Amino acid sequence: MGEHFGRETELVDMNEFPSWIVYEDGDFLALNKPGWLVCHPSKNGPLSSLAGAARTYLGSDSIHLVGRLDRETSGVVVLAKNKETASKAQKAMDSSGKGKKVLKTYLAILRGNLNATCTVSQPLAPDDKSVLSIKTACAARKLSAKSAVTTFVPVAHSRSEKYEPATLVEIGLITGRKHQIRAHAKWLGHQVVADKIYGDDETLYLDFVENGFTEEMGKILPMKRQALHAWRMDFSQIFEGKIFTAPLPEDFLEFMESREISLPDKYKKC
Repeated sequence: MGEHFGRETELVDMNEFPSWIVYEDGDFLALNKPGWLVCHPSKNGPLSSLAGAARTYLGSDSIHLVGRLDRETSGVVVLAKNKETASKAQKAMDSSGKGKKVLKTYLAILRGNLNATCTVSQPLAPDDKSVLSIKTACAARKLSAKSAVTTFVPVAHSRSEKYEPATLVEIGLITGRKHQIRAHAKWLGHQVVADKIYGDDETLYLDFVENGFTEEMGKILPMKRQALHAWRMDFSQIFEGKIFTAPLPEDFLEFMESREISLPDKYKKC
């Protein structure tokens, strides 16, 4: 039941690794990260992370993560093969608002029916009401809160009457804060499907950290990880023609099929 979602991240199978590559040239390596894998190396060696596996694949330590995704978020992760490219790309990633130079687009499945496009502009700060130190919350009145703006565009709704309604959404980030999409989705009242931190019972995350994904969790959560995918990263304002897209993974597509959510052709062409 817990394959790939144990307490410790499984080691990357380097025979499988090439299938994750969505783009490669002399400057960049863009990968479609699976939702069970962390980005940064852990104590379990290079094959316990995406970055470590990428260094093993290239046979070089001179590769740099331009951005990162949470373990349970799948999709595009971009690595630069040299310091000059890394510096230029990372500076572009750090810009936001009107000066934003990298356009990031996510796909998510939200609980319930989201029927209209909406933009959430709610500052985020650590959630001092939570038992989880990593959790953030909308906190407009906190001086320590950081501005955060997210756009949610409904794409398709579930047609199955056997399950709770769900909506496939395209998400645009104006800023890039920790857990921004997930915290803003919760504020909307449409949490990301199977989110252990921002769902109905945050103690599921504590159980997951301690025991990995269990049979009991499978009775509560409809997926082993949150239904959030980094679909597209557009660096073309900085690097001509550099737009990276990652097809949706099997677990995401299987959930959509079970809920009778149609995937528009736009998202199939990667």
